[in-house]
Amino acid sequence: MQRAAKYTPMFLIAILAIMSAACGNSGAAGSGGDVAASVNGKNILMSEVDTVLSQQANGQQAKMSPLELAAARMQVLDGLVKQEILFQRADKEKLLPTEDEVTSTINSKKQQNGMTEEEYQKYLKTSGQTEQAVREAARKTLAVQKLLEKVSGQIKISDKEVQDFFENNRQRYVANRGVGLAAIVVDPADNGLSDDAKGEAEAKLKIDGVYTRLKNGADFATVAREKSEDPNTNVRGGDIGFATEEQLKQNGFPQETISQLFGPMQNGDITTPVHFPAGQWYIFKLTDKRLQSENLTHDSPEVRKDITDALLKQRNDVLSAALLEVAMNDSKVVNNLAIKMLESPQNFGTLRPAPSGSPAASSAASQPATASPGGSAAPKTAASPAAKK
Repeated sequence: MQRAAKYTPMFLIAILAIMSAACGNSGAAGSGGDVAASVNGKNILMSEVDTVLSQQANGQQAKMSPLELAAARMQVLDGLVKQEILFQRADKEKLLPTEDEVTSTINSKKQQNGMTEEEYQKYLKTSGQTEQAVREAARKTLAVQKLLEKVSGQIKISDKEVQDFFENNRQRYVANRGVGLAAIVVDPADNGLSDDAKGEAEAKLKIDGVYTRLKNGADFATVAREKSEDPNTNVRGGDIGFATEEQLKQNGFPQETISQLFGPMQNGDITTPVHFPAGQWYIFKLTDKRLQSENLTHDSPEVRKDITDALLKQRNDVLSAALLEVAMNDSKVVNNLAIKMLESPQNFGTLRPAPSGSPAASSAASQPATASPGGSAAPKTAASPAAKK
């Protein structure tokens, strides 16, 4: 079993893209033609559906056929309805976040995306949003998270379950021959960083300077956070995970470097600067080396954690689905979009996209109802140095 690196994508967080209508238009008022659906009297407007669809389709929804557009709208609306159902359930169970929690979440997301207060206010202005709209969207997101966490917090995994899972999945728990690595990356491309090497000459000068610091005793993780131009690794002190020899070859590692890693290098050693075909320079630190594949036991902390996480995810998925089903049974949902389609099957209710600029919810609105606490993407091995960022 390989220790996988965890990657944090750099993207504009969903709550900063919520449009003003996401928190308005409550109650039963409004013309039927504008209301796509209602949940216990809370309206979801057609303009919200179309804006979410536009974001998911990257603005290319006009190229969809009437059938594709109808199917996409129904899918988006289903997500918005489920989100609203869970939010109302969270409200009923008194799980709404405090104003301080909302503020803290928004500030945290701004910091994660390197957004100053001035840039944030400019973003709100150019996107036609308001501070209150963002706060209401964050409140809804946090409320649903709290509801799901309340369910997951009741799950307990016994030692016997861990052992049984291990016995039935022994083939998964093999420590393969390979190496654990950390890396400092210098890229000659313009990455928009404060300390960014631009061009081959600057990149070579910078990587040589980094190598000199390391040879003089500087801490690798500290230098990686300061100097590495790879956003996927510098926040983790350069850690890129564990990889087999075959995986290193597939990711473009020079054979000379691979031979050093599996040969004379010891844990803690660093390579000289390595130049990859895509242009980047790398310095690697060997953090782990395993020359023989080994069968792991269920007593290994790494194995126990992996099994516990897998069992927790499985139960979270089931319980989250059960929670949604119960919440839906307790709700009154009127889907006007579906009704209009059935009334006019030849033209899908003659529904047209909302006018440009109409207030609506962001693409995040269609996500929470289907998200499961504890869920994650399949683990990755060491990042590919040859890949351009």
